[in-house]
Amino acid sequence: MTLAAGIDTAESAFAAARDLAERFAASAADRDRDRRLPHAEVEFLSDAGLFALTVPVRFGGPDLPPSAVAEVFRILATVDSSLAQIPHSHYVYLTALRLAAPEHLQRSVFERVLDGGRIANAQSEKGGRTVADIATTLTRTPDGARLRGEKFYCTGSPFAHILAVLARDADTDEQLIAFVAADTPGITIVDDWNGLGQRTTGSGTVRFDDVAVPGDAVIARSAAVTEPTGYGAFAQLLHAAIDTGIARGALDAAAEFVRTRSRPWFEAGVDRAQDDPLLIQRFGELTVTVRAAEAALTVAAAAVDSAFVEPDPVHAAEASLAVATAKALADRAATEVPAALFEVSGTRSAGGDLGLDRFWRDARTHTLHDPVRYKVWHLGRHTLGRIDPPLHGVL
Repeated sequence: MTLAAGIDTAESAFAAARDLAERFAASAADRDRDRRLPHAEVEFLSDAGLFALTVPVRFGGPDLPPSAVAEVFRILATVDSSLAQIPHSHYVYLTALRLAAPEHLQRSVFERVLDGGRIANAQSEKGGRTVADIATTLTRTPDGARLRGEKFYCTGSPFAHILAVLARDADTDEQLIAFVAADTPGITIVDDWNGLGQRTTGSGTVRFDDVAVPGDAVIARSAAVTEPTGYGAFAQLLHAAIDTGIARGALDAAAEFVRTRSRPWFEAGVDRAQDDPLLIQRFGELTVTVRAAEAALTVAAAAVDSAFVEPDPVHAAEASLAVATAKALADRAATEVPAALFEVSGTRSAGGDLGLDRFWRDARTHTLHDPVRYKVWHLGRHTLGRIDPPLHGVL
C-alpha cells in the first residue's frame, strides 16, 4: 500500500508524518501494553517514504537535511516513541555510508532503501569495560570475510533488511562497519528486549555465527567519527527530537484529560478542572518547559544542517554545542512532563487501561541512551575554557 506518491520536500515529509501519527495514535497504548511489534506500522512508514528522506539526489532520493529528519522523528514521538526510535539507526548508518563508503556501496544500499529497504544497528555488546570494547570480529580469509559475535540493543532488527554491524578487524583491531543482509545464513535475530519502556522497538539480540560478508560491503568507521562532519551531532539530534516529542505528547495528553475527564478539586471553587487557577499555573510551567525544548531543537537542527553543508571544525563544534543544549532541555522535559501528567490529571489518570504511563516509561528508558550530564559538562568547558567538544559518535 502506498500512502504517499513521493516525498521531495520537507513539508511533504512533515505532512506524511502527521498523517501517520494520527493513524497510529489510537492503537499506540494497546501496542505498548501487549508488547505487539509494529510490523504493519513500520511498513506504512516505508510506504510513505519516511525511511528514504536522506537518499542523495544522484541516486534518486529527496536528500532532505537533518532538520527535516529530526522534525519527522519529533512528530512520530508525540504519539509513539517506539516507532520514532526504530528508524534512528537507519538514518545514522545512512550518514556513515555517505561519509565513508565507496560509490558502488552507496549506490547499492541507497537504491535498496529507495525500494523500501531498512537498516538496523548491530552495535552494542554486553561485557567489556567500556562501550568501545568490541568482541565481535571480522576475519578475512581466502574465501572471504567472516563475521562472529553477539550484539544486543539492536533496535529495529526484526524489521530490517540490512544490518549495520560494528566489528573489530581480527588482524588490525580497526573498527569496521559491515552492511550485511539480515537474512544471511548464520544470523539469528532474537526478540528478547524487555525494557520497562519503548517496549516495541525490537531492540533485542543478534548473533553472528561465522557469517559470510561480501568484501565490498565493509567500511572503516573512522572516517565518520574522527572528522568534523556533524555525524555525532546528527545522531544526538534525533535522540533529542524523540525526547522532545515525548514531552509534547505527554503535555497534550494531560491537557486533553483535564478538559474531558478530570474533576476539579473542591477548594478551587470552580465547576471545571481546567478553570482551577493553580492547575492553569502548573500547565503554564510545563508549557514553558516543552516550548523551550522545542525551540532548542530548532536551533540545534539548523546548526547540524550547517555542519552538513560546510563540514569544518567551526560548524561541527557549534552543531555539537547546540545539540548538547537541546539534549539537556529535552531530557528535562521528557522526564518532568510525563511525570507531571498524573499530578495535573488526578487519580483517574492512573488507570492501567489508559496507558498514560507509557510516556514516562518511554522517556525514562530513552533518556538512558547516554548521560546528559556529559552534554552539560562539555557546554561548561566550552564556556569557561573555549574547549570544543570531542569528535565521536555521541556529540
